[in-house]
This record gives sequence, C-alpha cells and structure tokens, in this order.
Amino acid sequence: MKTHWEKIYQTLLPTEVSWYQERPDRSLRLINTTGITPQDPLLDVGGGTSVLVDYLLDAGFSQLSVLDLSAVALQQTQTRLGDKARQVQWIEADVTHFQSPRRYKLWHDRAVFHFFTEARDRANYVEVLKAALLPESYVIIATFAIDGPQKCSGLEVVRYDAAKIGAELGNGFELLEMQHESHVTPKQAEQKFTYFLFKQRG
Repeated sequence: MKTHWEKIYQTLLPTEVSWYQERPDRSLRLINTTGITPQDPLLDVGGGTSVLVDYLLDAGFSQLSVLDLSAVALQQTQTRLGDKARQVQWIEADVTHFQSPRRYKLWHDRAVFHFFTEARDRANYVEVLKAALLPESYVIIATFAIDGPQKCSGLEVVRYDAAKIGAELGNGFELLEMQHESHVTPKQAEQKFTYFLFKQRG
C-alpha cells in the first residue's frame, strides 16, 4: 500500500490527484461546528498534500499534526508551507498501526477510511482512533457515499451511509451531523462524498 501511494505522489502533482480541493470548505465548516479552539490538538489523517493544514494555520491553530503513509506527500506539503511547516507535527505512518504519542480533541479523515476493505484493518483503525482521542472529542470522517465511486486510484473502496459507518465506530460515538458533497476532480469527474461528524460519548 505504501508503495502504491508513493508512486501516486511521485507521478502526479498535488493539483492533479483526484481528491484535490482548492479550498476544503466542508471540512472547515464542520471543524468550526465543533467549537474547538485553535489551542486544541487536531490530527489530520491522510493529510498528504491537502491544503487543510494551510487554512488551519491561517486560522491560528497551533497544535496541528498531519499523518500520511506517503513520505513524498508530506515532504511536498512541508515545502509548500515553508517556514510555517515548523509549526506542524508531521507523522509518516500507517494509521492502522499508529501509536499516537499524544491525544487529540479532533480527528479528521477525508478519504482514508473508505480504502480499508478488510474488516481487520477497519477494526484496527477504530482502536487507534479511540486511543488517540481526549475525552468527549470529535471525529470527522468523509467517505465515498453509498452512490459514490466503487474505486479510487485503482483501489477498491467501501461506501458508507450513517448506519454503516456508525456500526464500524460503535456505540461510543454519537452522530451529530451528516453532509453530502459532490466533489469534482481535476479531470471534471463527479465523486459523491458523505461527511460524518461524531462526538465521543462521555
């Protein structure tokens, strides 16, 4: 899997990958909805070359971590940010085996979870997520919608609705909000996403 994603980022520019967003409006809106402060620790899972970190830094967030399987993607983002990159913790890791050195108030994942087609990988992901959260924290996960693509970047995916993803996370999380998005790729293809905002039960 790591080899696959390194090749993607070595071959395509950040603005050419299918998941590229000029501005991650949906994620920013949901993060704002949680009411967390810029001093709260936030983890962007699969952040890669996403510009979400740029906007969060501009908004004053000071406890940011970006995790990705691809070292190439993380290096590209650090280069883009320049000196600002020093304000971010960069983590090269497989999220399903990640042992977080700290705990977070918000876990953000746009388009990683739906790549885990094996139940064991999904269970590992959820265990890592739970271990990485502060009490009563928030989780934002965006996946392909039930009527979204069946593949992405040559890989099979699992599509989700509220009931399906809620079953994966378990009873320890309450669904606060769900939003749909029709993402248009750089090649002008439409991809239907669903964003889920959960709060960890106390």
